[in-house]
Amino acid sequence: MPPSAIVLGAGMVGVSVALHLRRRGYDVMLVDRQPPGLGASFGNGGLIQREAVYPHPFPRAMAELLRIAKNQSIDAAYHPLALPGFVSPLLRYWWHSEPARYLNAVQAYSRLIVTCLDEHLALARGTDAMPLLRPIGWMRLFADQRRLDTAVAQAEVARRDHDVNFLALDGRGLAAAEPHLLVARAGAIHWTDPFSVSDPHALTMSYARQFGAAGGGLALGDAATLQRTPSGWRVQTADGPADAAEVVIALGAAAGEVTQRFGYAPPLFGKRGYHMHYGLRGNAVLNHPVLDTDSGFLLAPMRAGIRLTTGAEFARIDAPPTPVQLERAEPVARELLPLAERVDTKPWMGVRPCTPDMLPVIGRLPGQQGAWCAFGHAHQGLTLGPTTGRLLAEMMTGELPFTDPEPYRAERF
Repeated sequence: MPPSAIVLGAGMVGVSVALHLRRRGYDVMLVDRQPPGLGASFGNGGLIQREAVYPHPFPRAMAELLRIAKNQSIDAAYHPLALPGFVSPLLRYWWHSEPARYLNAVQAYSRLIVTCLDEHLALARGTDAMPLLRPIGWMRLFADQRRLDTAVAQAEVARRDHDVNFLALDGRGLAAAEPHLLVARAGAIHWTDPFSVSDPHALTMSYARQFGAAGGGLALGDAATLQRTPSGWRVQTADGPADAAEVVIALGAAAGEVTQRFGYAPPLFGKRGYHMHYGLRGNAVLNHPVLDTDSGFLLAPMRAGIRLTTGAEFARIDAPPTPVQLERAEPVARELLPLAERVDTKPWMGVRPCTPDMLPVIGRLPGQQGAWCAFGHAHQGLTLGPTTGRLLAEMMTGELPFTDPEPYRAERF
């Protein structure tokens, strides 16, 4: 009989794992409480970030920490009553962000990031996913010339060390590239490698359709029902119990709720994020996604309109949405671009699954035969879904992995 696996979680990571396993002959059942791509994969900035070889470190400058502590910014917000629950993971995050330790994280992280374009193209070519991948990159805008000069110097290091490509634009070059910006900026860094995805949900759904067309199974079910059986693993679905020899936990921020039942409690923590779509007034257009450095928000042209995304919010997992960052960002965004009315009836909210050392968890679930992990991708689940799918599938089938999986092993926590 062919090998079999249940994949829990139908976001970009879970769908990619399922597709890679199916292409290697596995009998795969993909299980989620909702249809594919409706979690954190739905609401991101829509970027396949080839340039993101440096994960987000914990701020270490006192001025930056004091700014965030005021709890008035667009890029970071927190619920004061939730902070005690974040003390332990954030202290570990701070520890791992020490420069020498952070450099080790960069070396491991970049080995995944450098593959992201090729791995997406390997799944998208010849399918309806391909038109969704726009090779236009994205731009980071700077109001201050000194900050722009510093960023260009950092980008040169990324180009030298990690083969990242960019263009440095002065104010006139930026105005030519984005003629409908309402305010002048000193310039921008145009990261030219990344794909901008016009509809992240549609991209996940396209890969899910490939999985289905290849004979993969998809069912609605609750990962909380996962249990061991004499022959492997079982989960309850709307169509009855699903059984397989192996299971992959690709549940994003909720992964720890399942793994701790089987003896593994990773120090995952969630960063909540929001988005809202807008029209544009008159004949205005936005040609590239743009991130305004001083304000900390991203504006991205998408099928549904101009998507405004916020930074990170730290809150209890069951706390209701509090889109204060969107409320702060919208007036500033309207000064930058001629936004029209809101398209959505309410803001979207999702949770990014983060680890203190900034690396995803990819590999065996400790102490559990036939159980595997694929979670903790923070801001880069969309970027690294196909890369993770390939790496884990190679590990599960006994192939030689394309990169050393040791840095991502679950046992490091």
